[in-house]
Amino acid sequence: MTAALITGPAIEPVTLDEVKAHLRLDGDADDALLAAAIVSARIHVEVATRRALITQAWRLYRDGWPRGRIVELPVTPLISIDTVTLYDMAGVPHVLDPAGYRLDRAAVPGRIVFASRPAAALYENGIEIDVTAGYGPAAGDVPAPLRQAILMLVAHWYEHRGAVGSDLAGWVAPLGFQALTAPYRVHAL
Repeated sequence: MTAALITGPAIEPVTLDEVKAHLRLDGDADDALLAAAIVSARIHVEVATRRALITQAWRLYRDGWPRGRIVELPVTPLISIDTVTLYDMAGVPHVLDPAGYRLDRAAVPGRIVFASRPAAALYENGIEIDVTAGYGPAAGDVPAPLRQAILMLVAHWYEHRGAVGSDLAGWVAPLGFQALTAPYRVHAL
């Protein structure tokens, strides 16, 4: 299954002011550097945990239908299924009626349970599933350990900008990062 980000998060889980307070920095000389590090750290945490932190829109593509009626989705936590579109061999889209499926939020990763398995032949990437995922639209919706992991990464990267060639050059994440993110990791499909 291929996943494509359609609309990214409107905000970051931590603010520039929170990062500057964490680093005990005054002034704005490094604001651009820190802002970029916040985005990078959020993406790093999302990849490490396989979770979307702030509300995001994703489009998921499948070539074919699975054997059963259940489709596991690689983006979690799921907020909603926006549309499910099937493309037939002629490339004609058919939007499925939402009454024909339900979102199983309790499963990790989340999944869609369909009432029946479609019988139509499909195109390559012939199944498009648009979903909204994340903990919510506000930074406070994100679990505190994941927000702390972002702060730790930004601080680590800021403090070790010149670590190339030293013993720290290979360290991407600081000690404690794994402990903060481990309870939130989603296993690969």
